[in-house]
Amino acid sequence: MIKRFIIAFILLVLVCGGIVGFNMFRDNAIQQFFANMPVAKVTVSSSTVEPIDWMPGIEAIGTVNAAQGVDLTVEAAGIVKEILFKANEQTKAGAVLIQLDDAVQQADLAAGKTQAALDKVTLNRAAELQKRGVGTDVNVDSARAAAEASASQVAKLQAVVDQKQLRAPFAGTMGIPKIDIGQYLAPGTIVATIQDLQTMRADFSIPEQQLDLLKIGEPVKFGVNSDDMPFKGTITGIEPKVDPTSRLVAVRAEITNPEGKLSPGQFIQAQVVLPEEKDVLAIAQTSVIASLYGDYVYVIRPAKKADAPTEAAKPATPAKADDKPVPDAAKSAAETAGEPALEAHQVFVKTGRRSNGVVEILDGIAAGDQIVTAGQNRLSNGTPVTIDNTINPANPAQPQPAAK
Repeated sequence: MIKRFIIAFILLVLVCGGIVGFNMFRDNAIQQFFANMPVAKVTVSSSTVEPIDWMPGIEAIGTVNAAQGVDLTVEAAGIVKEILFKANEQTKAGAVLIQLDDAVQQADLAAGKTQAALDKVTLNRAAELQKRGVGTDVNVDSARAAAEASASQVAKLQAVVDQKQLRAPFAGTMGIPKIDIGQYLAPGTIVATIQDLQTMRADFSIPEQQLDLLKIGEPVKFGVNSDDMPFKGTITGIEPKVDPTSRLVAVRAEITNPEGKLSPGQFIQAQVVLPEEKDVLAIAQTSVIASLYGDYVYVIRPAKKADAPTEAAKPATPAKADDKPVPDAAKSAAETAGEPALEAHQVFVKTGRRSNGVVEILDGIAAGDQIVTAGQNRLSNGTPVTIDNTINPANPAQPQPAAK
């Protein structure tokens, strides 16, 4: 009985030992396979880091308004008799736009002018009689006072008549009429808007930290988006007070708008152009990758060759003359063809200002380094790469090959 138990125990140990040994052999074989398996190369595009002439700027968003623009209103009450303008019509300064019914005022003005003429004749007669020694100074003074009062009354009546007309305060473009003929208007009723579209002004705000960079007369570029800024202007005003709520400073610039492409109230993006800086290290923003540990780029460098075995690690038996070196499985076809193997290495960088799709690099890489501009999502530190700059997103102006 004991003998059978010993035999069964020995068989069980052999079976378990065989299973454990097979698993260890399999795991070791798998590790050796993956350790010696060559890493597939990743095709990327690249560019060489070079110093550039940096055109710094302060970017902001704002609103465009006409340099001269008002909502026209009437001073006196009355019924609209004539509308002498049309929508989007160019008008001159002083042109009559609205005529209210002024029949009563015209009659009063005519009566006033008649009385003024009579008083003037009376003054002339009194002066003539005084010269002949018949009239007195009192009569002349009374006649002169009456004539001057009549003239003042005429001027007053003329002003009342003028209030029945709405004139353009300056040359500009008329808006849509908001009244109709025959409509009664009360004082202060808005008739239309007039805007001088030849010269515009843009109001925008910048952070208080950049206030010391602004000066009156500095050039400013404007556009509907940051990629296209065709409008040029200059700073004409800087608010001397910082808004304590938003910590922003209000800035006003004047824009020439000869073609009338800008309209009052339109949203616009502004960029204050600062003096140019030389030899600034900058790369395309697409080359920089953001992470929780900081911003980094992939720098392309020659692959490090495996260290040669030391003398102590060499085999004791001398090599035979007919022995041939075993080729490394990790060597690429490019190496065999004579081209150096390349690897992408992760390098953390310190970024600075950003403008027009490029970012300033303050630390991390140097001029002459070759960095990856596309294909970073397939890379890790030390990944073998091949360079193909046929299509490079860092240089969109580069002609692309025609489709075959």
